[in-house]
Amino acid sequence: MSLKNTDYTIPNQTGYYSGKVRDVYFFDERMAIVVSDRISAFDHILPRAIPYKGQVLNNIAAHFLKASSDIIPNWLLATPHPNVSIGHKCEPIKLEMVVRGYMAGHAWRTYKSGERVLCGVTMPEGMKEADAFPHPIVTPATKADEGHDEDISKEDILKQGIVSSDIWAQLEKASLDLFALGTKMAKEQGLILVDTKYEFGIKDGALMLIDEIHTPDSSRYYILDGYTERQEKGERQKQLSKEFVREWLMENGFQGLDGQVMPEMPDDFLNLVTDRYIDLHDRITGIPFKKTSYDGIDENIQSAIVKYLEHE
Repeated sequence: MSLKNTDYTIPNQTGYYSGKVRDVYFFDERMAIVVSDRISAFDHILPRAIPYKGQVLNNIAAHFLKASSDIIPNWLLATPHPNVSIGHKCEPIKLEMVVRGYMAGHAWRTYKSGERVLCGVTMPEGMKEADAFPHPIVTPATKADEGHDEDISKEDILKQGIVSSDIWAQLEKASLDLFALGTKMAKEQGLILVDTKYEFGIKDGALMLIDEIHTPDSSRYYILDGYTERQEKGERQKQLSKEFVREWLMENGFQGLDGQVMPEMPDDFLNLVTDRYIDLHDRITGIPFKKTSYDGIDENIQSAIVKYLEHE
């Protein structure tokens, strides 16, 4: 079983939005986010949902939002159900603040193609996949309502007036400070935080961290033990992230390009994805994951949201 879609009617609801993974219910000053088990890659939602993925993401995000609240205020108020987060409604900034500590993923694909500049940031010569950058770099992307997010430089962000120079400075500092905390917490659990993304909004004129942070949907992790030896030998790094799903899709002829047909995961691979998400939950939080039953889950989620909003 899994939680693929939700469409509840909740008292005093003012709006509803369904994203790639999250279903968002809006109220006057609050919003309730139901984290589904949907999984996306290459900006496409895969046909099958991943059991327990939503609970994993919600638990990890809450863990890090609570741990980072002294760096920057965040939107989260409560998690009344393992698939639900309730918090402040903010005006989102249409940027993803991507921070990269290591040469991996999109950065590596760009570098391997011969390019040395990503989002206005020059990457050093002589790097190989999984090498650490001399210091973490910020490579933003525009946040698209539909379709693909687009790489963008700081200069173009300011030129287009997406944010002011003052807000940009706050975004950059908060992103790097959050990445430093995530790096520290990952190391304590025997992991390396490779790269991640942060999203921000404005509430009452002030910057606020929104959405999830440091989850396997938004981040990539390497296993710390043996990292140096694997790098010296030119071996692939052991990682915990959604990248292995992207690799499976590419092996099966899908990269989100026109005319390509998305393959459907077989049961054995679906179960492997679930196991990997739960493994990362336990590794990064240090807390064993507890599965919540899917029996009556829609009624339980709706009831949890209503009760919280009635009694807050």
